[in-house]
Amino acid sequence: MTALVVTLFARHKGRYGSPRITDDLQAMGWRVSVNTVASIMAGQDLVARPKRRRRNLTQPDGSARKAPDLLNRDFTPPAVPNVAWVGDLTEIPCDQGPFYLATVVDLHSRRAVGFAMGAHHDAALATAALQVAIVVRGGDVAGVIFHSDQGGEYTGSLFRAACARAKVRQSMGRTGSALDNAVAESFNSTLQFELLARAGRYATRVQARAEVAAFIDEYNNQRRHSTAGRLPPAVYEARVRAERAA
Repeated sequence: MTALVVTLFARHKGRYGSPRITDDLQAMGWRVSVNTVASIMAGQDLVARPKRRRRNLTQPDGSARKAPDLLNRDFTPPAVPNVAWVGDLTEIPCDQGPFYLATVVDLHSRRAVGFAMGAHHDAALATAALQVAIVVRGGDVAGVIFHSDQGGEYTGSLFRAACARAKVRQSMGRTGSALDNAVAESFNSTLQFELLARAGRYATRVQARAEVAAFIDEYNNQRRHSTAGRLPPAVYEARVRAERAA
């Protein structure tokens, strides 16, 4: 079993700790506990990288209209998709110049349903990620809550107009309070310390774009999530659809 644990740790690029590797082993038919896997990993010096705090990129606009907080830190996964989304922006280290990622995560499964990357940390980038999410979810998302911080990217007229067209209801936490947007912050922390901390700085934006997109695909389709029944988000969504159709 030791060799298999080492193989799984390498397959997940050192991102999985003992709980997720235990899930993989159990899915393969092994009857094994988390403590046993943790002991094997310790004996092989296999340590998953822990999350750390990231730099906050919020740029509040004191004159902009703020939306009310419709979630109030209740990030309980809804039973179905498209009830509530959360969004945030983060920086991708790149030698070619500034490069940023905007994401939209569905609270139902923690799937990243929309993302966009670009050289400018602005409302256009946040709006592009929202529009991708709308397309991915079939175009009709009327009534979904979109929760963010009070950054100018989300309070400005461009993003507010995009929400209005799609009948998306905006929700905002307080400025400077990471807990008010904890799920979006958690996604970016996972990205930062499962991918970016290991990759260092990318030489070009093209390279950064390709690797971040690949990470998000893996996050959605392969990486087990504790909130999604310890399944990858896309797999969890498929299971929920099948159960509801039965």
